[in-house]
Amino acid sequence: MSLIIEGGRIPPRWALEGNRRSVLKTRLTKQLSIAFINNMPDAALEDTELQFFDLLDAASGDVPVYLKLYSLNGIPRTDRGQRHLNNFYNSIDGLWQQRFDGVIVTGTEPRQPNLKDEPYWRLLTDVFDWAECNTASAVLSCLAAHAGVLHSDGIGRHRLPDKQFGVFESEKASNHPLMDLVPARVYCPHSRWNEVREDELTSAGYIVLTKSADAGVDVFVKNKRESLFVHFQGHPEYSAQTLFKEYRRDVKRFLSCEQETYPGMPAGYFDASAACILDEFRKSAIADRRREAMVLFPEQAIVSALQNRWHSTAAGLYRNWLQFLLASQTKASMFRTMTTASSNPEGKRLVLG
Repeated sequence: MSLIIEGGRIPPRWALEGNRRSVLKTRLTKQLSIAFINNMPDAALEDTELQFFDLLDAASGDVPVYLKLYSLNGIPRTDRGQRHLNNFYNSIDGLWQQRFDGVIVTGTEPRQPNLKDEPYWRLLTDVFDWAECNTASAVLSCLAAHAGVLHSDGIGRHRLPDKQFGVFESEKASNHPLMDLVPARVYCPHSRWNEVREDELTSAGYIVLTKSADAGVDVFVKNKRESLFVHFQGHPEYSAQTLFKEYRRDVKRFLSCEQETYPGMPAGYFDASAACILDEFRKSAIADRRREAMVLFPEQAIVSALQNRWHSTAAGLYRNWLQFLLASQTKASMFRTMTTASSNPEGKRLVLG
């Protein structure tokens, strides 16, 4: 367990899990620094923290990973959400003069049909431009992945006829180093209304690493200047209960008349018994549609049977990503050594600083 929140401020749910490693950076031989830019709306802000923290902790092995937290301005926040950011996150203004081994950029809930009309668009694209020159690799999750390909290659996203929601089987489509020891067939959660398409990505030079017959392209990569950009349409960081929480939220929205249709169950997620229980609740909710019916939602009967079938694959993929960052450090160190030697062919002592 080697994940360390840099700067002395530990988000409370990570601390409650017994993870109290919050220290200033030290000079160890092998360590990684990662900027985590969490843009999720307030309802998912802390859940997303915990999901990525757990995944990085599982993937890091004995290599210390120092994480520094940021969030974009321009994303609507409640008072509670803004207090959380003020207490535990750093100002994005402090990012531009720094270099990190890697960066992870989460998505957020879109409010405009065109991503370029979002209030945070300019700042988000500034992050992408910064990452191209100041990281060895950038991970872009869900909406951030869509925004990234739109910004750099003009690839637009396509609206789906229904929400892509559930756990889908994907196949390995490349022998890229990020896929080392990843099984030929993997599972990954998805939750989105839009997609970017394989033919448009490959035409622009992207390499597809995994794809699904039902969910489309999942993971794809492209080198952009000095950084390897890794894009996820899915959510390998999700915990076992995340899709259930989203489904329960949508059921509540239906009962409160915030949405017109009853939500479909996430595909490939519930076992037969859970699906039967939830279908019975659906029938009763449609017959007697009222907000108060949510107290009868059968949460306890469902939660205990949920399984995270994708965690080992997700941890393996992120382990490969962290190893890529370490290898990039070595290459950079060798390049600096070679550059110094070539500029001093007679072996004279150089005074640096």
